[in-house]
Amino acid sequence: MAEARISREERRRRLVLRHHLHPDHGAASATEAAGRLVGLHSSDPTTVFLSARARVPGITVADVERELYDRPSLFRVLGMRRTLFAVPAGQVPLLRHGCALRLAPAERKRLVGYLEDQNLARDGEAWIRRVSDATVEAIARRGEAAAMELREDVPELKLTLEFGKGKTWGGKVGVSTRVLFLLACEGRIIRARPRGSWISGQYRWTIPVGLIPGEVPDLDPSEARAKILELWLRTYGPGTMADLKWWSGWPLRDVRAALGSLEVTEVETGEGLALVLKDDLEPTPPSEPRAVLLPSLDSTVMGWRNRDWYLGDHAGPLYDRNGNAGPTVWWKGRVVGGWAQTRAGRISYRLLEDVGGKGAADVARVAADLEDWMGPTRVTPRFRTPLERELAG
Repeated sequence: MAEARISREERRRRLVLRHHLHPDHGAASATEAAGRLVGLHSSDPTTVFLSARARVPGITVADVERELYDRPSLFRVLGMRRTLFAVPAGQVPLLRHGCALRLAPAERKRLVGYLEDQNLARDGEAWIRRVSDATVEAIARRGEAAAMELREDVPELKLTLEFGKGKTWGGKVGVSTRVLFLLACEGRIIRARPRGSWISGQYRWTIPVGLIPGEVPDLDPSEARAKILELWLRTYGPGTMADLKWWSGWPLRDVRAALGSLEVTEVETGEGLALVLKDDLEPTPPSEPRAVLLPSLDSTVMGWRNRDWYLGDHAGPLYDRNGNAGPTVWWKGRVVGGWAQTRAGRISYRLLEDVGGKGAADVARVAADLEDWMGPTRVTPRFRTPLERELAG
């Protein structure tokens, strides 16, 4: 039997407070916001900046860049669902041992097969060891290096792999892409400042030694996964098993094992039974309603598998066919519309439900603030959704 009931209204109040979606409960820095959210989504490089801007009053692009690159306290690493997240130093080992390292064996085996099948190496495993070590050494010499620079330092990285020969979906990819991804899975390299501005995804690479304070400790993967779920429950809970499995990207057996080491309890929600930490049943005080504009793939909108309690029936125009969220408008802890930036730089939005005069006025205010903040920069989401395309023009 469920120990308590947590209503949709309570879940939305928790979301506003714990996700820093209200100026009275803002984060002090992008690093603080990322820590609370178990990472700022970074598959689209602009999401980190726009997610931070929505949560940290007065933050600028330069402020976020300082946290990412100049005096780094925030690091882009592979994490849940094979996805790139920006996380504080303390969460780097959690994501490395709980998520990224488990990807490496399959990636290595796949690359060995490509190399040997396409007669690029007689012993693919030996080739990977040699080229990987040479690549890490080249990055260490340079301090930071882009892929094109590494291809000059390590000639083997100039090789190309062919896929789907004779198929409509076939093509070629540089072996450097595969090697660098494998090294990132293993935690031997980490993404650094991109080539170009903050909207660029052409990252340079560096090595984490000396960059991340202290040595990144070795952790038991099961302990790392348990800590990751504890952090998730503290910010996102309550959540169903479906939420936890989808968000983490882990097999159900790993989710259950991680939960087995935590003090959790079942509660009744509008979506059925869900889990919270046992010490997390206190009600959340309401906040004065404020509108928020969140970017595509924001960690909040992508935080649960079961989304009816904050998304309603708005998924169609706001998500693409693969489940990637576009830019969203929020009011009272729920999604009420979407937005886009036009070619002229205007923030265009559409409300998908009535939020009243006060809500509409606040949405207009935050849209104008975001337009001023963006200035001459133009951003197109990497994964475009129906409403975003329509509004962008």
